[in-house]
Amino acid sequence: MFKSKFGSIPKFYVRAPGRVNLIGEHIDYCGYSVLPMAVEQDMLIAVEPVKTHNVQLANTNPLYPDFSTSENNIQIDQTKPLWHNYFLCGYKGIQEHFGLSNLTGMNCLVDGNIPPSSGLSSSSALVCCAGLVTLTALGMNLSKVELAEICTKSERYIGTEGGGMDQSISFLAEEGTAKLIEFSPLRATDVKLPSGAVFVIANSCVEMNKAATSHFNIRVMECRLAAKLLAKYKSLPWDEVLRLEEVQAKLGVTLEEMLLIAEDALHPEPYSPKEICRCLGISLEELRTQILSPNTQDVLNFKLYQRAKHVYSEAARVLQFKRICEEAPDNMAQLLGELMNQSHVSCRDMYECSCPELDQLVDICRKFGAQGSRLTGAGWGGCTVSLVPADMLPSFLAKVQEAYYQKSQASSVPEKQRLFATKPGGGALVFLEA
Repeated sequence: MFKSKFGSIPKFYVRAPGRVNLIGEHIDYCGYSVLPMAVEQDMLIAVEPVKTHNVQLANTNPLYPDFSTSENNIQIDQTKPLWHNYFLCGYKGIQEHFGLSNLTGMNCLVDGNIPPSSGLSSSSALVCCAGLVTLTALGMNLSKVELAEICTKSERYIGTEGGGMDQSISFLAEEGTAKLIEFSPLRATDVKLPSGAVFVIANSCVEMNKAATSHFNIRVMECRLAAKLLAKYKSLPWDEVLRLEEVQAKLGVTLEEMLLIAEDALHPEPYSPKEICRCLGISLEELRTQILSPNTQDVLNFKLYQRAKHVYSEAARVLQFKRICEEAPDNMAQLLGELMNQSHVSCRDMYECSCPELDQLVDICRKFGAQGSRLTGAGWGGCTVSLVPADMLPSFLAKVQEAYYQKSQASSVPEKQRLFATKPGGGALVFLEA
């Protein structure tokens, strides 16, 4: 297909995997560790650097139209998160990191088998793939950690205020192991998963595009506001605080103690912008221009208590999950499953990032033998991840298939992208043409 598109053959190929987050939802942008693994599904780009100054992009999927632009005219439209904009994020990230005014032109053919808008990070995989494509075409080198940090920052060009988990696991993943990803500084630690159980991904077939909706960025802002109110309550310099983890670090207390402080400092009723201003002693104008992001300036209610409670309890569950994996008790799968179930309840009730289809799918998975099941990814649609005893896998898959997919509007999603067992895959790679 490359030859029919561009009349030539590619010089190299780059792959970057999607990921499933086992536990630790919506806490990376609050500064807390998360526990994902790469999936085997990935983005693959065939590349030919060219002497012209044009970037030409084509996609093997006819739903995604061809795109071309001049390398000195990279414009990323935040109003429409079209597929090529994610490529441009990675391209521009490398350009800005090295301060280059001129980049190389290239012909690229993109292929991928990560279900789109499913919570398995297809968009971040494309950003990471594009960053590594650009770096390779330039003949330059960066560490995996540097690449992950650049791609985290550059994905924000599309308007999503993500925290870095997706890009980090895409580069730092290793086959056969999940990773505890920690931030500031970015680092990854192997986490050995239970041998007698498998993780199964089930797609709700409800699409959710983070960049096309405001839910995600509102949650990021609610966490930021909660951090500021907690800091003020504890007489910390609140104007310097951006993340909930910073409040805990400055106070030097445990996550359990932070949950009690949140109980004391915040009320369950939503906060209006006026009340937030009163708490912080600032004007509405200062709130809008100095704290709120452009896409959250018109929000009328912020739920700070619920969001802080979710973040601090979920951060504790990540550490418990890792500890159980290290200690490997006999009832390891049961204990991990309980943590996954608690995580889903918190995502549903405190963070309000689930949806009826995800809740139904989680219930079905538990009914047919999953020891734990939860939404994974941003939520509001996308996928669940379930921990299933290996000997129950065939019957589990058959029963979930019948109970959810034969009765839901799942026909638009290819069968292979609906329900599948997965194991930890490797990270992003470059293949050179022999």
